[in-house]
Amino acid sequence: MKNIRQSLLNYSLLVVAILLVSGMSYGQSKKKVIEIRSDAKEAIAEFIEADWQMEKRFQESYGYVVFPNVGKGGLGIGGSSGNGVAYLAGVEIGMAKLSMLTIGFQAGGQAFREVIFFENKESMDRFKENKFEVAAQVSAVAATAGASADADYTAGVMIFTMQKGGLMYEASVGGQKLTYNPFD
Repeated sequence: MKNIRQSLLNYSLLVVAILLVSGMSYGQSKKKVIEIRSDAKEAIAEFIEADWQMEKRFQESYGYVVFPNVGKGGLGIGGSSGNGVAYLAGVEIGMAKLSMLTIGFQAGGQAFREVIFFENKESMDRFKENKFEVAAQVSAVAATAGASADADYTAGVMIFTMQKGGLMYEASVGGQKLTYNPFD
């Protein structure tokens, strides 16, 4: 029994390490940055395709960050990681890194897209100053037809996710840490 627990712990730590190391964004090659920027544009189109009212969110928000591919996995201990593009008034202004470490009941893995809308300059500046962490009370809205119509900002942010694949019993966004790296 002790060996099984140790094996599960080792497996969980390995999953977390792989997720966190694989998503390191600031040593990225130009090719990788170009790919992430292209994927972010595609993700925006897919969010709008899933719910046409999302277009209004993209147009009216002060700024937003699009993570076209967030990987999440765990078995007891887990984590998530992703790279994205930050926009101000619809213009790309930099790259972003998302990371999260979780402990608790969870099992499996998943891939999803995520967009974080900033309501005003204050919330966007918190992100740009690397002082932004998704609060526990903030929840993500699944991007489906009509879902954005009734969504509202909480603490200056509004978050939407779109499942890409995988199955995971746990899907919170609270505790996500974001890091911003402006374009030169």
